[in-house]
Amino acid sequence: MKSTARVLTAALLVLVGGCAGTDWIDRTLVTVDVTGVWSGRAYIAHATTDVLIDVRLVLEQDGPKVKGSITPSGSIPWRVSDRPPTEGRVDGTVAGDVFAFREANGHISGHLTVNGDEMSGEIVEQVAYYVVLRRAR
Repeated sequence: MKSTARVLTAALLVLVGGCAGTDWIDRTLVTVDVTGVWSGRAYIAHATTDVLIDVRLVLEQDGPKVKGSITPSGSIPWRVSDRPPTEGRVDGTVAGDVFAFREANGHISGHLTVNGDEMSGEIVEQVAYYVVLRRAR
């Protein structure tokens, strides 16, 4: 009876350990390539007026690491109102189909889900913007 309990306990530990390994692999596996020029629009969800910002990302990917630039423009300045929108350097990573980045000066960050030549998600500066970008061909 004791040997059966030990075998069942060992089998349970192997199964639980296998599940944890799969989650870790899924989070670290690079399944998409974000290299290229991406452009689209960002807007504030639930805004009382149409606040649209054009966004352009130029990205270069090496494995899970991504470097590039972000350039915002549009109907309102993305950054502090007394400064015109400028290009900022970004550093990021790809895990699974999610591209996460932060601007080098720390003002802008984002988490975007990639689906082929489109990515969408949230970019945060002082407020959260919903963004949809398409890769130029």
